[in-house]
Amino acid sequence: MTLDELPTPCLLLDLDVLKRNLARMEAAMARHPGVMLRPHLKTAKSAAVADLAAPGKGAITVSTLAEARYFAEHGFLDQVYAVGIVAAKLDQVAALNAQGAAVKIITDDLDTARAIAAHPGALPTLIEVDVGEGRAGVSVDGTALLAIAAALGPKLAGVMSHSGHSYAGRSDDAMADIAEVERAGIVAAATRLRDAGHTIDIVSAGASPTAMHARHLDGVTEMRAGVYMMGDLLQGQIGTHPLEDIAVTVLGSVIGRYPQRQAVLLDAGALALSKDRSTEGAPRDWKFGRVLDRDGQATLGDALVTRVHQEHGEVRAAEGSTLALDRLPVGARVRVVPNHVCLTAAAHDRYHVMEGGRVVAIWSRINGW
Repeated sequence: MTLDELPTPCLLLDLDVLKRNLARMEAAMARHPGVMLRPHLKTAKSAAVADLAAPGKGAITVSTLAEARYFAEHGFLDQVYAVGIVAAKLDQVAALNAQGAAVKIITDDLDTARAIAAHPGALPTLIEVDVGEGRAGVSVDGTALLAIAAALGPKLAGVMSHSGHSYAGRSDDAMADIAEVERAGIVAAATRLRDAGHTIDIVSAGASPTAMHARHLDGVTEMRAGVYMMGDLLQGQIGTHPLEDIAVTVLGSVIGRYPQRQAVLLDAGALALSKDRSTEGAPRDWKFGRVLDRDGQATLGDALVTRVHQEHGEVRAAEGSTLALDRLPVGARVRVVPNHVCLTAAAHDRYHVMEGGRVVAIWSRINGW
């Protein structure tokens, strides 16, 4: 199958680039013997990708219970469900674990910890610790850490953190510094709990930038990272991968030409691309996505999706560049490179997998919750 035979808009996955990105992270983690990489499948949401990222049905991270069920059905049993749990979801996790899975859950809430402890099912739990992002988690040195651990009792399996603020880093050294703050914080939390008599087997940390740039990971047992597999325009600017190694693009068609305003319209709008503007604060702002030609080459001028509506994306050239309108007749196909691949991919239920310029497979994705 060729690109011209695909419906638009649709999601493309370049298999060669995916494999390069996986190899790059494997090489980075090889610097830290004894620390396991637990790939986060929140971006990929595909068993076929998981087979490459966690070969041998290895340990993974998930972000929804739909993912947990789907990956367990595909043989990926060792999971961390890395979103804070609520009591109403405990039965679902316990049922998965009763069927042979080993899904770990997370909490930073004392009442939830009590509900976990009272539940009859197997519910190994990690306490979420805030190491600087300010999104979720208890403080390393506060009373909540010890109180939650005491409430969990034997269901306490470890501690976890997420350094999402590393996405704001603008140099390798900045990312390495954030990684060290996270490492020191999560290890300190584990040490406090061990000193209080608790068994802490899992010390889980991570984000793609910190996994890539950490100087050392002493005391950490595993790193969780996910966006590195596919890459995007933000990660390509902060050093997670080269800008050219973005594996996912959206294939769209030109549906209107407007020479008077030096613009074209695509059939890929907000529902196909997302409205994420994460590159707005990055060194280069790509608006709603970079636009390449059908073959993924930059032959259209410095082209950007500058405006999106539900099913329309407007393409113009960046300031100082000229849009190659002669290469963009109605019906022409282009690829849009995403700002934030997790959100762009979430709009699609399958990957059209490319190798050597041809579509060689279709891989399904598990969306929803």
